[in-house]
Amino acid sequence: RGHSIDKVAEVPCVIEAGVESFTKTTQAVTLIKAIGAYDYVEKAKESKKLRTGVGKIRNRRHPMRKGPLVIYKEDNGITKAFMNLPGVTLLNVNRLNLLHLAPGGLLGRSCVRTESAFQALGEIYSS
Repeated sequence: RGHSIDKVAEVPCVIEAGVESFTKTTQAVTLIKAIGAYDYVEKAKESKKLRTGVGKIRNRRHPMRKGPLVIYKEDNGITKAFMNLPGVTLLNVNRLNLLHLAPGGLLGRSCVRTESAFQALGEIYSS
């Protein structure tokens, strides 16, 4: 899907659980820059264009690319911190679905998980 993961240290990208208590956007930006995923945010921000046709009237005015998906277990302010970052989607680990993991049916969305969410994946989807 056009991802360049050269700057990402490891895949899957797992960050510490203390991130779930972030409440400021500046904290979120420094985290995204530290893990090397800020290029995706910039790419999503630059892709915001005005839609042609009648879609503008039907509340689909600005199509935009998808950025990284941040998966968390508990919301202690993390949704407020990442709210203003364009293209970044936050998702609770209990609400994971294929539409968020593979938008448009294309696999390979960049995902960032917290430690607690990564451990909860084993509990939820254990075999």
